Amino acid sequence: MIFFKVKAGALQLTMFVVVVIALLLAAFIILIHTHKTFKVHTDFVLETINNADRGINYTLNNSYQLHDTISVNLEDEDYKTLKVYRDYWGLFEKVTSMSSIKNKTFKKTALLGASQPEIDRTALYIEDNNKPLVVVGNTKIQGVTYLPKQGVRTGNISGHSYYGDQLIYGKQKTCTEFPKLHTETLNQIKKLSRIYETVESDQFIDLSENRTHKNSFYNPLQVIYSLETINLLGVNLTGHILVQSESKIIVDASANLKDIILIAPKIEVKNYVTGTFQAFASKEINVGSHCELNYPSSFILYDKTEYDENNKNLKETATIKIDKNTTIKGSLIYLGNIKNYKSQVFIEDSATIIGEVYCNKNLELLGNVYGSVFTSGFVANQSGSAYQNHIYNGKIIVNNLPQEFVGLSFKNSKKGIVKWLY
Repeated sequence: MIFFKVKAGALQLTMFVVVVIALLLAAFIILIHTHKTFKVHTDFVLETINNADRGINYTLNNSYQLHDTISVNLEDEDYKTLKVYRDYWGLFEKVTSMSSIKNKTFKKTALLGASQPEIDRTALYIEDNNKPLVVVGNTKIQGVTYLPKQGVRTGNISGHSYYGDQLIYGKQKTCTEFPKLHTETLNQIKKLSRIYETVESDQFIDLSENRTHKNSFYNPLQVIYSLETINLLGVNLTGHILVQSESKIIVDASANLKDIILIAPKIEVKNYVTGTFQAFASKEINVGSHCELNYPSSFILYDKTEYDENNKNLKETATIKIDKNTTIKGSLIYLGNIKNYKSQVFIEDSATIIGEVYCNKNLELLGNVYGSVFTSGFVANQSGSAYQNHIYNGKIIVNNLPQEFVGLSFKNSKKGIVKWLY
């Protein structure tokens, strides 16, 4: 038998190789474990987000009580939970979905309204007051139209007749019951002006100290309140913020407003204002010219004045006026009790509403509505005379409204997402 001597350095080399291999194997095992752990965590995060979406979808398809947090049955392990909370932000329903899996939590908040039908969208619904609809000048109505039993005919104002090829560009139907807004929506409009009474003292903010405020919708409401006129000049307000005056709010072109709510008896939006906000008034809303108010901006006037037969000629009715070259992407709503020969909602020539106009009294339309109009009647004030149920040069074209538009909620409306909140 022959023996070979092995140098001592070879043993050291062997041990070094063994240690390196062990380290590589350990690193590989740790890598595999980390990858599996990361995948589990990633799956949990994705499932948490998907469950939050399920909460929003649950609210789109189900009704439950306002201001209550309810649990949605996931039919899964107990450590997975889903809760939804429903309330309102101005005109729109607001839902918050809270999903949890172990220590992973995710929230999503959205504004909800009524989505548009895919076919046969309503262009005009006019209440039957035993008067026909009269079209004059360059008036154009395109889409499904609900008319009084007397139908529609042409007219003449100051020598101008009707210049269209047909009276209605779309299906004609006979109106029955004038559509009413969803009961919850009406209730929110009526009690919105009292919200400031329910907030804590630390939720009030002072514009004289800071002209810029941003508040997430996951945080408590912040309120700017005054008994006097509030002039929004050179301010930046974003998010879950309510501005309320017991007198008047003036919005200047230098203001930057996003997703906030304005409440006052009178609201004046000056020329060239841009932004996105909801405005609620009880006496007067005036929107100046060349304004760009983005979706889902809304202007709502709720006139609480009761009709008085003995005093009907002495009362000035509340009004909404939209000036020339202004575009509003959203909703225009007038709710009142007094009707006379004047217009309660006035949309000036070249003004454009991309969305919906709802007026339970008189609407004077000289501009454009790319969407739907629901009104008790029309009036055209021309050459010193008031022409009842006349549209003079106004245009209502529902086909110009994007199919994705989500707006006013009526009874039995299908819900849709207006926008995601932050």
